[in-house]
Amino acid sequence: MLARRTFITTIAKAAGAAAVLSIPGLATAARKTYTVREVIDIILKDIPGAPFKETVDTLKSGSETQVVTGIITTMFATLAVIEEAAKRKANFIIAHEPTFYNHLDDTKWSGQNDIVRRKQELLKKHNMTVWRFHDYWHTHRPDGIGYGVLQKTGWLQYYKPGNMILNLPAASLQDIVKTLKQSLGIEQLRVIGDLSQSCERIALLPGAAGGQRQIALVEKEHPDVLIVGEVHEWETAEYIRDARQLGSKTALIVLGHSQSEEPGMEWLVDWLQPKLQGVPVTHIASGNPFKFV
Repeated sequence: MLARRTFITTIAKAAGAAAVLSIPGLATAARKTYTVREVIDIILKDIPGAPFKETVDTLKSGSETQVVTGIITTMFATLAVIEEAAKRKANFIIAHEPTFYNHLDDTKWSGQNDIVRRKQELLKKHNMTVWRFHDYWHTHRPDGIGYGVLQKTGWLQYYKPGNMILNLPAASLQDIVKTLKQSLGIEQLRVIGDLSQSCERIALLPGAAGGQRQIALVEKEHPDVLIVGEVHEWETAEYIRDARQLGSKTALIVLGHSQSEEPGMEWLVDWLQPKLQGVPVTHIASGNPFKFV
């Protein structure tokens, strides 16, 4: 009788557990392990139009079937980021920009490259998977990079979906520079303009939007200041210089590519962690490659 009761109780518990796990959403929440492919699929569920037929957002190393021990978000999967990820027992890096020094991550574009080879060896040594998250993150609504930057600068309240112009309370160009340096942790900024001029209409284009897009935005909106990640110095910078000589009031602030988009990859942690159970998601800033001397 005792054995029979134990058997019936065990069956009932199992049935109850199965019933609970069959409730929509709870089965996913109870999971503790994910493969790289499963993490990517979870991310793509919230990206309009995904998956794309053509995209640079592909694996740069590792395998889709690898079980994820930890996730690192960053701008660039630098050697330092790879080593730090390994120390933290993380084996999946989600990077916004290329790993192998060109937009398509073509490892043969520069011929037999010793640095590319040694980086590949380091990734293999640590069994590290790297996935680029560029096109998809910019397609997310709101744009994942732009949202992170606005949140970090404290300008999110001035953002209107679909509008690249922010209408801020009047402040001097000098004060805007100060805000950007403090909020984004940038040591020095490159500026074209009168630091005492008053600015209210701000055009914010983090990253490398390109000269054509940057100049077209200025022509259309006539902002008081254009804030970008980087410029082709022979395009946007020269356009702003000549425009000011001809009476334009638009100033230019260049943040640096990495530092202008890093906040968006930092925000990815807050966005992604609730979607995963039992897998730590953390951010490692790849940082500014330049020193000011």
